[in-house]
Amino acid sequence: MRTSSPSEPTFIERALKAHQVFRIKAGETNKFVLLANPQQESVPFVQVIEIFDVGGSTPPNVHRAATELFVVLAGTGLAQTDAGEVLLQPGSTLLMYPGCTHAVRNTGPGRLYCLTTMAPDEGFSKLICDGVADALDAQDLQVLGWA
Repeated sequence: MRTSSPSEPTFIERALKAHQVFRIKAGETNKFVLLANPQQESVPFVQVIEIFDVGGSTPPNVHRAATELFVVLAGTGLAQTDAGEVLLQPGSTLLMYPGCTHAVRNTGPGRLYCLTTMAPDEGFSKLICDGVADALDAQDLQVLGWA
């Protein structure tokens, strides 16, 4: 990791191998690559690459104060929201405001990759970091262009 100043960084740069990867519980269908973690950096949001295994999903959930943004990088899925269903494909964005119940499910034949940002963090980073350490495999590295 490199910063512009040891006392007050204006930027942080990480190598691929420095990104932490977790599953919330062993056997869960989603893993999270932490890109910005308020538990480690002075940021008011959490940003991850969320990788949904085939058939993987999030449980229906709602955020009291947080806004959550999903950007689909690869794969296909379906989001269930208070307003109905939304098809997800590469390039799709889904912006969920506080108070909106939502769930995301991988409906494709391969993994679903989303860049997910939640602001404020609302404890999401702690939930992830309290989980089980994992790693990216060759397929993840290839899809993300990190091979």
